[in-house]
Amino acid sequence: MPPPNQRPAFDQPFPLNLDRETSSIPRHGTGKNWVYPSEQMFWNAMTRKGWNWRDEKEEVTPESVSEIIKIHNFNNEKAWHEILLWEKFYEEECGDPQLVRFSGRPKDLSPKARFLTTFRSWPKPFDRHDWIVNRCGREVRYILDYYDVGFEDSDDSVLIDVRPAIDSFSALRDRFKVFMLRNEPRVASFLFEYPSIPSTMDPVEVARNEGREGTH
Repeated sequence: MPPPNQRPAFDQPFPLNLDRETSSIPRHGTGKNWVYPSEQMFWNAMTRKGWNWRDEKEEVTPESVSEIIKIHNFNNEKAWHEILLWEKFYEEECGDPQLVRFSGRPKDLSPKARFLTTFRSWPKPFDRHDWIVNRCGREVRYILDYYDVGFEDSDDSVLIDVRPAIDSFSALRDRFKVFMLRNEPRVASFLFEYPSIPSTMDPVEVARNEGREGTH
């Protein structure tokens, strides 16, 4: 018999897959990678939060649940890739950052998200996560804001703004470095060496590049 979180929920209209996919994200202290929830585990978790499939405007099918799981896993892989780009600043001292834990904070606007929604007319992020990364003995908090804005030339419909929380001077310094690299690369090249630049996942830069600032 499967564990409770892998058993069908009450009033569930169809069976769901119990298979779980292993991520590329190292889980600190285990020597293994994080494992994503199965379709059934995801359904049960949503049900515990008060979600009911009958309230959805569109029909919920096994195929739609499977697609949601694929998007969920893809976004996590994308977020981890962005974190690794930030961690490149510390590659010489720590080449093996690992995820310790994470928490969802959908109701808590980050300071940056509050600024963007108030002064740049951006929509509120539909979700926020805080990820705690172990940088070879030191815990570093990253903030992830999820925006449902989409890209015209891609099937990827979610923009994830990933950056270290300003909990320390080193995080503030890293944020300044990336700001300079994105906005004044010639000046930045004289100020410091850098291995890479986190991808253009910043909402302000995306708006600037696509001419969308102030249109949301």
